[in-house]
Amino acid sequence: MQSSKSRGPKRPQAEETLDAARLELGEDFRDAECLLISEVKVLLEAQYDSKKEEKNLKEVYTKTLEYVQKFSRYTNRDTIVEVRALLKPTELEAFECAQLGNLCCSEFEEAKSLVPSIGSKISDDDLDSLLKQMDSLKKYQG
Repeated sequence: MQSSKSRGPKRPQAEETLDAARLELGEDFRDAECLLISEVKVLLEAQYDSKKEEKNLKEVYTKTLEYVQKFSRYTNRDTIVEVRALLKPTELEAFECAQLGNLCCSEFEEAKSLVPSIGSKISDDDLDSLLKQMDSLKKYQG
């Protein structure tokens, strides 16, 4: 007699536990560089400009391009470079930097709440200063 617990596909015994709050992102992200949505937008638009004569761009490509155009926080390439320059010298991981750049939090409490892995890697004052500088770049991009 087969028990009711054995129905459906079997799961592997040693499942990888993923938890972004503790920076447990899985093997695929171990050495990956994380991009800002604005950086993805620049890359996709450059690709689009070189292929716009092609009539049948893949639907997933055009949908992704629409998404990044809608949610890109920084529209100017120079601003994106400046945001990266602000984030680079911090003690934060690439994933945390990308999250801060994409979320554009206005308060350090909000940033720590949305990106809990930041924890005590950066002081509240330093994080607040970083967020204010990023906000200033967002407001005054040309």
